[in-house]
Amino acid sequence: MSDFSIRAVDLSKRFRQQTERRTSLKELFIRGRGSQPEAFYPLRDVSFTLKPGESMGILGRNGAGKSTALKVIAGLYRPTSGTLEVKGRVSTLLELGAGFHPELTGRENIQLNAVLLGLSRAHMDEGLDRIIDFTGLRDFIDEPIKTYSSGMKVRLAYAIAVEIEPDILIIDEIIAVGDQDFREQCFAHIKKIRQSGATMVIVSHSMATLSELCDTALWLDKGRTHMLGPVDEVTQAYAASAAKPSTAAN
Repeated sequence: MSDFSIRAVDLSKRFRQQTERRTSLKELFIRGRGSQPEAFYPLRDVSFTLKPGESMGILGRNGAGKSTALKVIAGLYRPTSGTLEVKGRVSTLLELGAGFHPELTGRENIQLNAVLLGLSRAHMDEGLDRIIDFTGLRDFIDEPIKTYSSGMKVRLAYAIAVEIEPDILIIDEIIAVGDQDFREQCFAHIKKIRQSGATMVIVSHSMATLSELCDTALWLDKGRTHMLGPVDEVTQAYAASAAKPSTAAN
């Protein structure tokens, strides 16, 4: 068995922001090309290691770099610098339903997404009814996705993502979506995945959720590591910080 599932060393992601854009050839000729794009780092010099079966929560204020960190770990963004090693089959619960084809039925979208996720035909045939039962959408499964509500799309996307039995599961606030019964169903299933030995990385604003599902926590502030350690220590420090009155300058 590998000694780690995910290892990040000085991981950074840089984007370029164009602060002044020319909107016409005339303006470009008269005023020139404008200022050069500015570098913006939503993630900078972040390091951590997760062993197989460990779970880490990522927390921080809006704009702290949490979602960027998840997308880099998931392989959706290429890191600008640093190193990232990920070992095992990865499943992501990010932007659920974004890849559905609106003209295809729910069943057809399950089959299409299964292929994209690398599931074999045999696995798909075996798991199709399981996915449909999990969604609770059997009466609508042969209707086009364009007729589904946003909640129905989330149900379908979640059921597909967890069916692949991941070695590593990456979650962005998925437990907060859907109705109460579905949230409880999702939460129970995520706990089952954890008990099976999967490694998990979870972004959540719920300290209770992180404490229940995670071993460690990474507190990001303006893209950098503010604190990394046992989940209860980090969540308590974060909650105490959030409770302090603002000290903004006059």
